[in-house]
Amino acid sequence: MHVLVSRSGQPTPSWEERALPSLRPDDVQVQVAAAGWTFFDSFVAADHATLGLPDLIGLGFDFSGTVVAVGVDVTDLAVGDRVAGLHADPTAPARAHAEHVVVPSTHVAPLPAGLDLETAAAIPLNALAARQALDLLGAPRGSLLVIGAAGGVGTWATALAVREGWTVDALVKPGTEHLVDPLGAKTALTAARGRSYDAAIDAAGLQQASLAYVADGGRFVGVKPGWPVPPERDIAVSAITTTADGPALSALLPLAADGTVPVRIAGRRPLSEAAAAYAEAADAPGSAGRWILVP
Repeated sequence: MHVLVSRSGQPTPSWEERALPSLRPDDVQVQVAAAGWTFFDSFVAADHATLGLPDLIGLGFDFSGTVVAVGVDVTDLAVGDRVAGLHADPTAPARAHAEHVVVPSTHVAPLPAGLDLETAAAIPLNALAARQALDLLGAPRGSLLVIGAAGGVGTWATALAVREGWTVDALVKPGTEHLVDPLGAKTALTAARGRSYDAAIDAAGLQQASLAYVADGGRFVGVKPGWPVPPERDIAVSAITTTADGPALSALLPLAADGTVPVRIAGRRPLSEAAAAYAEAADAPGSAGRWILVP
């Protein structure tokens, strides 16, 4: 099969022929229909050492496709099932940007009716990151500021938080307020008052600057686990490391299928032209939506 790989010292990824990973008893093999691009893919391709990664790694987190083989212990999925999932191991030599991907069956979820494969590929990383960020905040619900609410993670965080009883303000860049209108937030803001929220999710990666919006003793969740935010004013500070979770994804995908959470696709490009696709995607605003790569 062909896979997109990154070699240390070579900032341009390459589309190479490699052996298919072996299928373990609890694995599924998925023929990839589409895979999502993230800024991490471009960043890590240029610098393995910063994250302590091997010299050769595969690229790509989220994917969708059709199951073509199942391990002997897999009973809840079958050949022919349409699925979406997350390959969350950045050290693996072959990942989601490939013709085929092999992952544990618990890392994928069946697609609901009405959800196409390309849209599905834009969902797992964003939706699971938002789900896990809200889980870190825990209870009680209160006032929540979602920073970067027009982006992929922010869109999911806003919609899910509203459904779960938070009073949500959505902080966005000027000109993108309309993108959060369908999500149910109390207010779409381009500037927020300091120290006025019980909690904040920093989906924009503003880091320490985001704490200025959180009240003393409040809660904060960031999206850069490798760059911890020093706590202040008794604020409980944490950061998500998004993990694969098929059961959670099964509950999230229907929200995209029925339009509860809008999924925006910025563009579609072939994986074999990854160097140009990565550069194009990196220059686009996050509010434009996810870039989808296809084998």
